[in-house]
Amino acid sequence: MTVLEAVAIFAAGIVAGTINTVVGSGTLFTFPVLLAFGYAPVTANVSNTIGLVPGSASGAIGYRRELVGQERRLALLASFSVCGGIIGAILLLTLPASAFKDIVPVFIVIALVLIIFQTRINRLLEARGSGRGERAGPLALAGVFAGGIYGGYFGAAQGIMVLAILGLSIDDRLQRLNALKVVMTGAVNLVSGIVFVFAAHVAWAPAGLIAGGSVLGGVLGARIGRRLSPQVLRGVIVVVGIVAIVRLLT
Repeated sequence: MTVLEAVAIFAAGIVAGTINTVVGSGTLFTFPVLLAFGYAPVTANVSNTIGLVPGSASGAIGYRRELVGQERRLALLASFSVCGGIIGAILLLTLPASAFKDIVPVFIVIALVLIIFQTRINRLLEARGSGRGERAGPLALAGVFAGGIYGGYFGAAQGIMVLAILGLSIDDRLQRLNALKVVMTGAVNLVSGIVFVFAAHVAWAPAGLIAGGSVLGGVLGARIGRRLSPQVLRGVIVVVGIVAIVRLLT
């Protein structure tokens, strides 16, 4: 790994940590960067998942005020997310690498569609009201379980998907739901990462660089991320995602 590659991976980690906290699609930055530097798709995904865990932790700390009073709800939702994440990680390791290369472009397209229509999704979520949170019902639990499977297999736009599920199934303020999302997606990355450490090949150097960058990004995302232009962020993410699709298909 050259110095330039190390700097690029670290910078991608900062961007990913920031966007994961604010939006939830940071993998679309780090994953293509690792592909561009010659890492195999599955290795890139595994290393990226592990690297982004510390960023979720720092983002959750930044959202600690929004998490107050949600401990029981979070524990229930996170348990379903974690179970899904374990299944997704096992699927990644048991399905052939060729299946990953075939499936992931579809996932990236889904992620990009979610990002493009994020404004409409946010309006829909905000329109559902701002009353005190209700208990998570079967729809929310089933949704976050499915989101966990997706995140364990490939985490791009997992946050957007989970936030949409929470907003459509639980009546609460969007920022409080976003705080739940940060913790839940981080938990999925954590359990998936634990599975990968023992059962997959991890490129530890890029994983460490992404981890360091994502910690800074998580802090930035919680503090100033809401000031960033969502139009610019979505535009950059879409471009990077298209590059990733082209890179996987060639």
